[in-house]
Amino acid sequence: MNDRDALAARLATEFRARLGRPPAGVWAAPGRVNLMGEHTDYNDGLVLPFALDSATLVAVAPRDDDLLTCLSLDRPGVAALRTGDLRPGAVTGWPAYVLGALWALGWPQARQPGLDIVVTSQVPPGAGLSSSAALTCAVTLAAAELAGLEPDRTTLAAAARRAETDMVGAPVGIMDQMAAMHGQTDHALLLDCRSLTFEPVPLPGQDSGLALLVVDTRISHAHADGGYAQRRTACEDAARTLGVQALRDATLTAVETTLVGEQRRIARHVVTEIERVRTAVTALRHNDLTGLGEIFAASQASMRDDFRISCPELDLAVDTLLDAGALAARMTGGGFGGCTIALLPDAAVPTATTAVTAAFKTRGLTPPRAFKTRPSHGATRVC
Repeated sequence: MNDRDALAARLATEFRARLGRPPAGVWAAPGRVNLMGEHTDYNDGLVLPFALDSATLVAVAPRDDDLLTCLSLDRPGVAALRTGDLRPGAVTGWPAYVLGALWALGWPQARQPGLDIVVTSQVPPGAGLSSSAALTCAVTLAAAELAGLEPDRTTLAAAARRAETDMVGAPVGIMDQMAAMHGQTDHALLLDCRSLTFEPVPLPGQDSGLALLVVDTRISHAHADGGYAQRRTACEDAARTLGVQALRDATLTAVETTLVGEQRRIARHVVTEIERVRTAVTALRHNDLTGLGEIFAASQASMRDDFRISCPELDLAVDTLLDAGALAARMTGGGFGGCTIALLPDAAVPTATTAVTAAFKTRGLTPPRAFKTRPSHGATRVC
């Protein structure tokens, strides 16, 4: 039994102990790491995420009445709401993600029954690994299956996104939910965020001698806070100034000659980052790890200097990983804290982990959490 199956069994046991009956099933959806393409998704651009091998799990059972309840094994509190009262603003905090997924599926209008939902997660919250998308996607898939709905996974991803944008008020793009729904083992997902078309991109497998290492700086962030929303607004303003639908349609020449100051910096990152997604895919397909390292370095510099979403802890982790033998390293996620992702020889993982921990300790920082990961499959019913 792997870790996810063991957690699913524990969750089912806890559900029975707390609610007096077994769940109808347990569903899981993974977090994600983005290899390339930060803040390009809501600019209709390209991204290159992969689904983590850690996930959020939900145990769900229908009720005989119209009450919706949710509780977490990891967080305090219980939320309870009548189906007819489910609307934006009716609930706050982490339950808004859970009940927001039901709202986005049209639960009240479809006169679906009440549900009991118990959740737990392997994905650390606030680390830039899309714990929120993992939660909404797990609930969305579970509820759709229990209701006998048969929408495709892209439709479910869109519903999970609406739970965040409309119920929670976090102005996220579609990347996280698409990765959680469509992830494939040992592959990244080259996703066009305008057309929502995607194709798998093979990543180095276990027999390559290479490993993907995530370093969680433990500097927490939230998509609903000001920094993320400000960057999105700045991107929209820059697109209007350039007279284009989205920054995906802008050229670097137009950015450099038309925009000034912050608008120029913000737009330059997006335009060059979209191109870096393309070149990163080419490098991966040709096993050009030197080229991939250069692309990662350019992305990190752009996020630090132009988009300004990195932070000293992220910069320290990236620099230390590279000094310890990483072939490629960069921050990943929305920024202002969170995680880095590195590709390095598997044999170098212990040395790199020790080096990062020591670097943080020397500067009096909270010790980071480092772990290897593998690209995993998307949301599924576990049991």
